[in-house]
Amino acid sequence: MNEALLNKLSAVTEEEKKILAGQAQIDRGLYMDGTRDVISGDKLLLSGRIIAIRPHTRFIDFPEHCHDYVEMVYMCSGSTRHIVNGTELMLREGELLMLDQHVRHSIARAGERDVAVNFIVRPAFFSGTLSYLGEEETPLRRFVVSCLTGGSEAGYLLFRVADVLPIQNLIENLVYTLTEAVPNRRGILQATMGLLFAQLLNHTDALQCESDQQNAVLSALRYIEEHYADGSLSEVADHLHYELPYLSRLIRKSTGKNYTELLQEKRISQAAWLLRNTERKVDEISLSVGYENVSYFHRLFAARFGCSPKAYRDGK
Repeated sequence: MNEALLNKLSAVTEEEKKILAGQAQIDRGLYMDGTRDVISGDKLLLSGRIIAIRPHTRFIDFPEHCHDYVEMVYMCSGSTRHIVNGTELMLREGELLMLDQHVRHSIARAGERDVAVNFIVRPAFFSGTLSYLGEEETPLRRFVVSCLTGGSEAGYLLFRVADVLPIQNLIENLVYTLTEAVPNRRGILQATMGLLFAQLLNHTDALQCESDQQNAVLSALRYIEEHYADGSLSEVADHLHYELPYLSRLIRKSTGKNYTELLQEKRISQAAWLLRNTERKVDEISLSVGYENVSYFHRLFAARFGCSPKAYRDGK
């Protein structure tokens, strides 16, 4: 991170000065209403704002809480230890932790060089970001975006992306835009967040979900992305060491669809992309996405888009 920006984020805050002077616990009035242990976005966001940033409070254990917004924690330097729904996580420099509104979260005491920033994001903010993810709708994209935007009770998503330069640059851009007087701030923030989500979707191999079940579903969806033309659920089950019927039920429970439906969705989505962006013949596209029976491909495509592949290409 830019040295000047990091120095600004590292500065000891008034709250931290009180803690260093002997204050034994956080000032709940800065974060919460009454005795509830829910951090309120109204306390942290200026009037009318739906996204903000604040450095994490160091030098003290931050007690267990939840929040009424989506939180993103980015580790600028050092590390912090988090307990999320009873699971211990170490967040290291360059890593990103995303928390939905329902998790129970506490943070162990951080030192002076353990600099993290918290993004406070109302779910409404994300409505302007999704257009930057492109047109192709796939099972993997839908699953991850739903988790990222608080659309499902994902618990947490932990991205081990310290070595991914585009992601680091985009997060630094978000931090800079939120800490400086930047014109057209909201538009820049939504565009940057959209690009960040697009990059995160490209690096789901660096993603850790809360539960083993979520991680298994994510692996299955990632497998579909890479092997949609010839993949099978049995191969996924063997790779993950899951019983085939159990994995099948898990996928349906998590996505609302079975493996075959998700596979077909990806195939047809890929075919639509090829029709829009290449001059390949329809029968070639059908074969490339996994359908030797071109008539069957036509029926599936028409069921999805309401027209034939040729009409879809002509009307793109």
